[in-house]
Amino acid sequence: MRGAGFDRNHCGIVHSAEATAANIADSKMLPELLHGNERKVWGDAAYQGQGEKIHGKAPHAQDMTSRRARYKQIIDQLQRRKNRPKAQMRSKVEHVFRVMKRQFGFDRVRYKGLAKNANRMFACFALVNLYLTRKRLAPMGA
Repeated sequence: MRGAGFDRNHCGIVHSAEATAANIADSKMLPELLHGNERKVWGDAAYQGQGEKIHGKAPHAQDMTSRRARYKQIIDQLQRRKNRPKAQMRSKVEHVFRVMKRQFGFDRVRYKGLAKNANRMFACFALVNLYLTRKRLAPMGA
């Protein structure tokens, strides 16, 4: 499991996911995770320096990836303050993975082969989307 595109406007709905082999870096799959209508792209330091890829796929998106706050054992306090709200927003994104791991037990791969594990992951993301929107889906008073 490599990553999931997350739509903040729709209450934490996962709109895209990619499953790759372990030797493929997360940052290589960034264009596949974007649908093109994003306004902001949030990411950790692994996605630092991917601005051209972000603007190539989503031209109106603002790059909100975290930057390194430590360089050669010197801590940049200004960069730490800038990264703090980005980390708070990313924690909401990570909630999807917490539900996936704790509620549905997807904490490690179960099968040999990428295709079987990818199918299991996609089904689990569909269940997570249903789980996170269960209160909106249930009729009032039922």
